[in-house]
Formats: sequence, C-alpha cells, structure tokens
Amino acid sequence: MDVIEPGTGSAPPAGAGESGNPTHGLDLTPASAPASKRKASRGRRWGPIVVIVLVLVGAGYVVSKALTSAALFFYTADEAVQKRPELGTKVFRIEGTVVDDVCRTSSGADFDITYNGVIVPVDHVGDPPQLFKAGQPVVLEGHWDPSRQELFDSDLILVKHDATYTARNSSRLAQATAAGKVSSQESPTTKAACSGSSGTP
Repeated sequence: MDVIEPGTGSAPPAGAGESGNPTHGLDLTPASAPASKRKASRGRRWGPIVVIVLVLVGAGYVVSKALTSAALFFYTADEAVQKRPELGTKVFRIEGTVVDDVCRTSSGADFDITYNGVIVPVDHVGDPPQLFKAGQPVVLEGHWDPSRQELFDSDLILVKHDATYTARNSSRLAQATAAGKVSSQESPTTKAACSGSSGTP
C-alpha cells in the first residue's frame, strides 16, 4: 500500500514558480501614459479655468464702472453752486439749460448753463454732441476749476432731449425746462470769451 505524504501528492499548478504563486514572474506595474498625452491632458484642464478667470475679470470691470457712475454726485446748477465749497474739485454731474451764447473753441466749447436763475460758466473739452445747442437742457460731467472756482470744467455732455432720456425721464425733463428758463440778465462769461475768439456758435 502506497502512502502519500500531505503536500507531496500533487504537482504545483502550471506556470507557478518556486514559491507556488501563479503570478510570479509577471510585471503588473501600471503602464504610464506617453508624455505627449499627459501634456495634452493638462492643456485641456487649464483651458476652462482660463476662460472662467477672463469672464470674471470682465464682469468685475463692468460692475466697477457701473458703481463708479452710480456713485457720482448729481446736482442742479443752483445746488452745485451752493455746495461748491464742500465739492472742491471732486467729479460730479451738473444739470442746467444752455444759455444762448455758445462759443466754440479749439478744444471744445465755452458756454453757460442756468437752473433756477443761477448761472454757471462752463469750459468744455471735447466735441459737443450733435443735439447740443442753446436752450437745450443738458447734464455735464466734470468738476469745479481749481484756479477759477466759479468755472465748471466739463469733459462729458449728455443732451437731455434724445429719445432714450425723454422716454425715461419725461417728468424730470419738464422740470428742467421750466427751471432752466434763461433770465434777462446777461452772462459775461461766454460774452468775454467769445469776443476775442473766431469760433462760431
């Protein structure tokens, strides 16, 4: 009778090494992707991030400009004169009606605006808009001149009779027209400026 000792009665499975482990001798290390594919993958990840950053920067700029415009003080000509000491040279918007004498200059135009009987001389830099004319209610953006405090230095004219303004601000326009009626007093500011100028109204 043959006696078979435990563990010696069968041969190890085919392909097994000395240790009896069927995986012995096989390389199971994960293969790494080629360098070109890794770079392409990184590029695809950064693309959307760059687009999002650019969109956020653009949105931030638009919001900051809107807030800056909204933060500008807005006064009628008589209110601006009353608040001139505290306004100093801060940028604000002033409302009034253009007085008859408009003097074109090499840099823009000199003219006066009036509101509730108060007249403010204006030195505007830049081309006035097409609808700008005497007797027209306007909003100007600028500041009091540091050397001649009664003079308003303007670099933006918003004409109040364009279709958009009229549709949105009809009641304010009517008020401005009534308050901006030119008094019989003559403004010496543009008269003196235009007397030595070849500019035409």
